[in-house]
Amino acid sequence: MTGGIWVLGATGRVGREVVERLHRAGAEVVVAGRDRERLARVDPDARAVAGSLDEVCARLATEAPDVVVNTVGPFAVTGPRVARACPPGTHYVDVSDELSAFELLDGMDREAAATGRTLVPGAGFGVLGTEGILLHLLAGEDKPSRVRVDAIASVAVEPGALGDALAATIVHSLRDGGREVRRGRVVRARAGGAAERVTTPDGDVVTTASLGGGELFAAWRASGAPSVIGASALVPANPVLRAAVPAIGGVLRLPGVAGFATRRLARVTTTTARERPRRSSWGRARVEWPSGRVREGWLRTGEAMAFTVDAVTEVALRLAKGEGRPGAFTPARLLGPEVARAAGGEFVVTDSTGT
Repeated sequence: MTGGIWVLGATGRVGREVVERLHRAGAEVVVAGRDRERLARVDPDARAVAGSLDEVCARLATEAPDVVVNTVGPFAVTGPRVARACPPGTHYVDVSDELSAFELLDGMDREAAATGRTLVPGAGFGVLGTEGILLHLLAGEDKPSRVRVDAIASVAVEPGALGDALAATIVHSLRDGGREVRRGRVVRARAGGAAERVTTPDGDVVTTASLGGGELFAAWRASGAPSVIGASALVPANPVLRAAVPAIGGVLRLPGVAGFATRRLARVTTTTARERPRRSSWGRARVEWPSGRVREGWLRTGEAMAFTVDAVTEVALRLAKGEGRPGAFTPARLLGPEVARAAGGEFVVTDSTGT
């Protein structure tokens, strides 16, 4: 059997909802994960592929899906493994936000192009939310000199354990440490640095700081600017806690510590649901040109995880329809900033020259 869209990690929060939306769109869906019984509860009518990641990858190589949606972290580990298992003509998309995952998949660009595959990391809120508004601001413009993007997620909390995938992604991001683009190169920077208090168009005041995730990589490649900062509201706003971020990253780089921390964090359980802290989630971009001209804009969406589900579903459906092109791309660089609107975002440009 060939074709269809495979969802890896189909029993997780994002995976479950992606399966539901793909079915609503009329796609042929295959659910994949470790537990066959849990897969059956996600969608009793979908074909299930149960097994370890290596076993699922072996099936990918022989069954040739149209698209593989990977929701299994840490993506710096799973992304290249799954992408390499995809046979010629099978496209790959994930919801990663780890800088190292983007760098590894970008290194597969020529290999993907030669085999007719499209690789799209970061089809989620942080990357698409910031990259979408950045490319909207840059339409028809010259190359800028400085860019800053800020991901301001508003996330509802579900009861239950944090889980292996999210825990691994958090730990890997902290272990990677801070990064910025200076003089056209990604360089180490202080994690939690470049802190800035920003006021959203809704009037919420939020502190963001740099960590160097997928937002940084996407903004750099989308703009070509020699100076880029990628910041997030997930970095602690408290100055004391923010100052501790580099030390935490250093500890996590010690042998065995990251694995231990991931296992402990995965078992952290929330007993009650919590509503999202703000009405909207925001992706912000601020662009400066050599002339000194500055533009700022925002992408507004609702709950950030819901946007992530809609974003990765939208990208997967477009890839299945043949709208991609061979190689490795971030989502808006491949499909244009309008893909962020198609996933439910709204552009809000706050300078006098924008619309």
